[in-house]
Amino acid sequence: MCEYCGCRSIELIGRFTEEHYSVIDRLGDLGRAVATGDLDTVGHAGVELANLLWPHTKAEEAGLFHEMRKDEDFTETIDSLCREHASLDDQLERVLDGNLEEYPAFEKALRNHIDHEENGLFPAAAVSIDGDTWETINQLTHDYDHAAGIEHAHGEHGQGLGERAHAH
Repeated sequence: MCEYCGCRSIELIGRFTEEHYSVIDRLGDLGRAVATGDLDTVGHAGVELANLLWPHTKAEEAGLFHEMRKDEDFTETIDSLCREHASLDDQLERVLDGNLEEYPAFEKALRNHIDHEENGLFPAAAVSIDGDTWETINQLTHDYDHAAGIEHAHGEHGQGLGERAHAH
């Protein structure tokens, strides 16, 4: 994952990047579980991954993707990333259903998807989105976090990202 362009200094992109690290950690757990062939272990590891991945992708779509899609230069990319989200959901469901032979394709697709965001969309967002749009994105993401009960932080204005994390 990229660490060079500075886009992670934008709090929301930093959050999504940290979530990617957690997702990759849980992906490793799932891979090790799949290697055992034990369906209970796979189920537990898969649910742990799903509990991180699914709220993460929905939060991306609710704010960042929603606003970036409005720019015709990004519409096709955003639509492609949303299709990837849906495909990843389907692939993970099949692994959770015991189709362990699906895991290698799922792992590759997830790693490629994260690469598309980390080395494509996030740097592009950092250079193309203005302050007012970031405020809108932060508000949309914050509203989604509240509605979905996702733990998040509040900044000095009581919304978006900042110092104090809490769950609802």
